[in-house]
Amino acid sequence: MDRRDFFRVGLKKVTKTVVNEVDARVKKKAKRYIRPPYAISEVEFLLACTRCDDCVSACPHNVIFKLSASLGADVVATPALDLLNRGCHLCEDWPCVSACTSGALAFPKSEADENETLENEKDKISIPLPKLAKATLNEQTCLPFSGPECGACVPDCPVPGALILNSEKPYIIPDLCVGCGMCREACILGDKAISITSI
Repeated sequence: MDRRDFFRVGLKKVTKTVVNEVDARVKKKAKRYIRPPYAISEVEFLLACTRCDDCVSACPHNVIFKLSASLGADVVATPALDLLNRGCHLCEDWPCVSACTSGALAFPKSEADENETLENEKDKISIPLPKLAKATLNEQTCLPFSGPECGACVPDCPVPGALILNSEKPYIIPDLCVGCGMCREACILGDKAISITSI
């Protein structure tokens, strides 16, 4: 290896280390909030998001809000989901994603999109639902686990089979649940029996 190759390899290693450290730091910080549907990876999101508020305005259920300066200058005014107070309705036409012109919110590309072999809309492969957050049911506070019937959360779940009743008790199926928070919003308890956390 000559001197030029030695420095080239060294620079690549240093750059990769720095990028990995920044990525790890950004991901750790991102555990404090939940991005809107189809947000790209956090580092790329922060570079792409223009803080234009178009996704905030486009949300018909007022679930998207802007992060405050208390979380840091790098994320201030970027959009996040208020899943502790409202659920994401997983709107069929995804107005928040459609409103994003910077690409910070973007539908995943399917193989068909990449090959450009589709001739009309009805042939398009359906886009998988985005995994937004993690929903967890607290059996200690959920009413059906202590006797009284409830089940208020189950009818509001927009994902078939993600929240089921078994012997009149609700259960979240993690593989199907996308963490939209609709079950939490429907919970009748003041101290909600369902928690929503960042993935």
